[in-house]
Amino acid sequence: MIKPLIETAKALTRKRFTTEYPEERESLPDDYRGMLKLDIETCISCAACERICPNKTITMVDIVTEKGIKKMPQIGIERCLFCAFCQEVCPPKCLTLGKDTDVFETYDKRDLIKRPEELE
Repeated sequence: MIKPLIETAKALTRKRFTTEYPEERESLPDDYRGMLKLDIETCISCAACERICPNKTITMVDIVTEKGIKKMPQIGIERCLFCAFCQEVCPPKCLTLGKDTDVFETYDKRDLIKRPEELE
């Protein structure tokens, strides 16, 4: 009967397994692949990212810029594998994987489709 009490006391003094998110955050490794970032100014609308994406997560959509209407990648994060193929194939290197993870916290699946303006 005393053994369960000892085990309980040990468990109460151990280090916590979880963090108090969002106040505390885990440190991410250098090669962590998070949310995609897009530099609209340097994008040349080549659609290489759309063609290379294995899950067909990227679709090219029209957006209005100072220079007129331009085709830019729209990302469906809910299907993204974070494989970084799009980043590797991008000629001007305007599409990159960052370390941002806050975008995945949503109740509505439609919030996971990111227009080019939201990827900046």
